[in-house]
Order: sequence, then C-alpha cells, then structure tokens
Amino acid sequence: MKRIFSLVILLISVLSFAQTKAPFVGKRTFDIIEGYSGTGTPHYYLDVKKNGDVHFGFVQVNQANRTETTEEMNAGKYNPKVMNVRFKKMGENFFVKFDKDNIYLTDEKGNIQKSEDCCSSQESATKETCTCDSKLYKE
Repeated sequence: MKRIFSLVILLISVLSFAQTKAPFVGKRTFDIIEGYSGTGTPHYYLDVKKNGDVHFGFVQVNQANRTETTEEMNAGKYNPKVMNVRFKKMGENFFVKFDKDNIYLTDEKGNIQKSEDCCSSQESATKETCTCDSKLYKE
C-alpha cells in the first residue's frame, strides 16, 4: 500500500511539472503598450531560464539626454495562468501570461485586458480598445 501511494504521488508530481513547463527557453522582446516615435517608451523583454525561472526586464532611453534606465527582476517559476511583474525603478506592477509566440497583459486572475493604450497609432483611428498583447520576438 505504501508503494502504491508513493507511486501515485510521484505520477502526480511528474504530471504537474509537465503542465507548467515553459513554452521555450531563452530571451524574447515584446512591446504590449504601443509607443509613439520619440516618447522613450520602455522596451521589455523576458528571459526563460533552463530551470523554469522567468526574468522580466526593460530598457528605456530618455530621448532628451540619451540616459538609459534598465531593470531586471525574477518573477519566479513559469506559470501558464498568470505571472506578476514588479519593476521597482518605474513603480510598475502588472500581470501577464505568455505562450510560445505571444504575451498578454492580464488581470490578477489571468483574464486578457483590452485598452485604448494597447492600440497602435493606426488602430487608434479605427478602434476604441484593443487587445493588450504582443508577439514575442527573438533577439
């Protein structure tokens, strides 16, 4: 009986790990909130490590004096439902989820957000709100 119980626990652990395996390993860039030329919009990236840790970062160049602000933070192990990103330097806190090709801005429950801030300049002329998502680009 003890062996069966141990085997069941082992199988559940293996299945749980398999379901939360990150969709890729490596660095990808993204821009969920569309910036307009010259605004100094931060350029975000995520870096999925082999051990499943997910690091988020940004690089922002001040257009006036060309100073660069950067930050990287560890958001913990990959979670397919929702991940919390907190940047201290800019006082930003947001939730995202991502797959192999795209990243989505979500609420704390993982529901994908829509906002006028997520529209490109072309979309702003025709839409009130846009889905807050971005392609993930390999560097």
